[in-house]
Amino acid sequence: MVTEKTSHTDLQVLAQEFVQFAVDSGVLRFGEFKTKAGRMSPYFFNAGLFDDGAKLSRLAQFYAKALLASGVEFDMIFGPAYKGIPLGAAVAIELARLGKNVPFAYNRKEAKDHGEGGSLVGAPLQGRVLIVDDVMSAGTAARESIALIEAAGASPHAIAIALDRQEMATEKQPDGRVQDVPHSAVQYVRNTLGMQVCTIAQLSDLLAFLGKQSSNTLGEHLPKVQAYRDRYGV
Repeated sequence: MVTEKTSHTDLQVLAQEFVQFAVDSGVLRFGEFKTKAGRMSPYFFNAGLFDDGAKLSRLAQFYAKALLASGVEFDMIFGPAYKGIPLGAAVAIELARLGKNVPFAYNRKEAKDHGEGGSLVGAPLQGRVLIVDDVMSAGTAARESIALIEAAGASPHAIAIALDRQEMATEKQPDGRVQDVPHSAVQYVRNTLGMQVCTIAQLSDLLAFLGKQSSNTLGEHLPKVQAYRDRYGV
């Protein structure tokens, strides 16, 4: 186990390398993008654009390094449909390469009524389960995965995501309105659901990255991203 100081430093370096990788891969883009919450965001992270073998392999390396440095313990990996399926599989492969071989399972959106049937595929869900996904916005997908895991008799123990947007989540009110709440989806999972969350990078890491880009056009996006953080950040 690395020391707290070394672990913190290593994770900061890892986060900066990841942001650079996401920008280089076209996964992290800047402009004007409407989020599910209806906000106009100055940046957009689309993990679906890690779309070839080399990118997916390197992405899995970031997940695995962040997980091992975090000290989060788990007995198996669960990849929620759809983006979580290739992510979870790739992370399981990379962890095995590093000497931590754990079972892997995922779910279908629609249950099969033939063959093995059901909505779960892969290893049986048991023990402490790590959910691997790309981002958490409102926490809805996380709650769906948790329900599946608990229904199978296993323990939803931790979640690993690539980017924590560190912004207020939204909740649908009884009258149908969508309202901001004073916590992020990650904070909700940690504080309300009692699960550990491992992130490769956060919005604060993106801001630090942009702050070092004054010599190129990327630095021009810093004021807008900072203004978004000031308005919606937690």
